[in-house]
Amino acid sequence: MLALAMAAISLPASTATRRAKHRVAAPPAISTEARLASIQFVTSRALKAFDAIENPAALVPFFAQLSNPLEHGSLHILHYGDSHTASDDWANAMRQGLQSRFGPGGAGFTLAGRPFRGYRRFDVWGDSSSGWRTEGTIGRATDGRYGLGGVSIAADAPGETISLNTECAQLNLLFLRQPSGGQLDFAVDGTHAGTIATDGEAGPGLFEYPAAAGTHKYTITTVSAAPIKVFGWIADNRRGITYETLGINGAQAPMLLDWDERILLDHLGRRDPALIVVAYGTNEALNPHWTPESYVDQLGRVLDRLRRGAPLASILVIGPPDFGIRQRDGSYSAGRASEVIAVQREIALQHRCAFWDWRARMGGNGSVEEWVRAGYGQPDHVHFTGAGYKLTGDMLLEDLMEQYRRFQAVKAE
Repeated sequence: MLALAMAAISLPASTATRRAKHRVAAPPAISTEARLASIQFVTSRALKAFDAIENPAALVPFFAQLSNPLEHGSLHILHYGDSHTASDDWANAMRQGLQSRFGPGGAGFTLAGRPFRGYRRFDVWGDSSSGWRTEGTIGRATDGRYGLGGVSIAADAPGETISLNTECAQLNLLFLRQPSGGQLDFAVDGTHAGTIATDGEAGPGLFEYPAAAGTHKYTITTVSAAPIKVFGWIADNRRGITYETLGINGAQAPMLLDWDERILLDHLGRRDPALIVVAYGTNEALNPHWTPESYVDQLGRVLDRLRRGAPLASILVIGPPDFGIRQRDGSYSAGRASEVIAVQREIALQHRCAFWDWRARMGGNGSVEEWVRAGYGQPDHVHFTGAGYKLTGDMLLEDLMEQYRRFQAVKAE
């Protein structure tokens, strides 16, 4: 049974008055009775059993690895997406649920430092000095060399630092090797432990360090004005599950086609994921230039690229949640969400991927209003509260584990 985080019953604070030219009708007050009814609606959806994962046969390779942990060692799950993913609330619910069942595999891959506002991981803590430039986020596109998570940070001055506090059996650093690249001082708990040279032919670079037992602070520091670009850390244990959050605020699936393919495929090969989650759609639905024809091609190419980098991985495509942007007349619009979901479902099935319709699982078109009233959705009717994201993660995990139980039953026959 799902562990439900019940939302507190309270009335929303009044909305600040907007400038006249952007003024919209104020949302109506929510009564306690209405809020209780919405909580009942949302929690009943969460507790009800659903065959919500379409084409579950695509998950068999992932389930096969789950059922033989000693044979496969640690298993890695990569979760790509937009702001829903980047906040790590939803992903963390999945992480905790899977690790409680199959063991903690470590943090896995994390972006370096604090590359953008809102990036976080609940299971690990990282930081960086102020002299690093972020590349790859919305409005900060450069050369496409962004690595596994689509975001890199760069510096060209001495004394800039990146740190990570974590516990693991093996620590790696992914960076860009480039002509005239600089050196990094590597320290563990403040003590020098090595030097990382990044000079060389342009391409992916890797530094490996066999970590000691316990939690430690790992730090890299630039030693000159030579250019440095870092993609992220990898912190693994020898057994268990890693659930790696790869979300970018404002992202759309076609962004992955702008990433340097050579570096991305190298990183995917190194991670060798058992499962890749691809969760986009909200920003596509609101993009005035979006067309079904172009998206069919783009999303198909994205899935093909991921498949080339991780040919043995299962892929689960997740559609956007129900949402609505408030209009001037007080109504809500989800743009072209229905068309986006239809294309995602079609392309996922064509490319031998599983599909999870998040909007349908919530309760269908218009259900976001119930989630907001219940305290599981934020007032913007797009994002969720921490409790709402946790509930989403619990729902997806339950649906995933139901298919895994069916796999085990068939295997036992």
